[in-house]
Amino acid sequence: MSKQKRIVAAIGGNALYPPNNPSFEVQKDLITKTCRKLADIIEEGHRLIITHGNGPQVGNILEQNERARKVVPSMPLDVCVAETQAQIGYLMQQSLQNAFHKRGMKRRVTPVVTQVLVDSKDKAFKNPTKPIGPYYKKSRAEHLMKERGWKMKYDRRGGYRRLVPSPKPLKIVAMSSIKKLVSQRGSVVIVAGGGGIPVIEKRGKLVGVEAVIDKDLASGLVADELDAQMLLTITDVRRVSLNFGKKNQKGLPKMTVDEAREHMKGGHFPPGTMGPKVQAAVDFVKNEDRQAIITSLGHLKRALDGKDGTWIVFE
Repeated sequence: MSKQKRIVAAIGGNALYPPNNPSFEVQKDLITKTCRKLADIIEEGHRLIITHGNGPQVGNILEQNERARKVVPSMPLDVCVAETQAQIGYLMQQSLQNAFHKRGMKRRVTPVVTQVLVDSKDKAFKNPTKPIGPYYKKSRAEHLMKERGWKMKYDRRGGYRRLVPSPKPLKIVAMSSIKKLVSQRGSVVIVAGGGGIPVIEKRGKLVGVEAVIDKDLASGLVADELDAQMLLTITDVRRVSLNFGKKNQKGLPKMTVDEAREHMKGGHFPPGTMGPKVQAAVDFVKNEDRQAIITSLGHLKRALDGKDGTWIVFE
């Protein structure tokens, strides 16, 4: 791949949060390993803008809210998203700076607590579908639904969970400032963590709302507004597949935008997993000067060299 590409790298939760042993020390070690891989890309001459997921982390904060509700006030969901942006941004900033220092590279890493505008009339607000936070027993769930107006759904893995809206991201609020940071030589910017803090416009003012924004769709919006040449999605699979998990599963080294749309219509990419990643890629790749890659952290280097992962191209 040619040098000096502007790449938006969307880091999935698996690269930041260990599922089996989520202690702070293990989580920090995983982030450090992830940031070394990102430093490899930057060392090759590419300009990197980083976005990331926050699902497990925001779930932890909501669990803490629930357990400590009789001692300290609970924070609304938009504030919890902001907390995770700062938490993960700090750990990634420190890990990247340490990786650069070890390599003798002079780079500045700047995490930006990022608000993302959504439409107050988005249909998602009338149909919350995104499960978040802890599991509740039936009696507690019924109390919360009555007291707070929450919508909840039973999950056989542990009980009832809260459902929240997942509206479409429309605009990165601080984009003018982000563009200035990105334009500075030697600058690495971390933005829109967890999809961004969801806000609406109300009488000319910004107001936070109880919702979560899909990280992949927000990352595609960031890449589009920054006019990046590549959207790089790092997830837990080597490449996108048709018939995933079935005997006739077939990995896809490359898809055109039109082919990706046809596969989405065929139901190959589920809404809660691969669907938003492919949709973000399709929305971003508007011309021949843009490409998208979906791959895992372990296959990242080979994917960037065109030897692995799934490339989504214009035609």
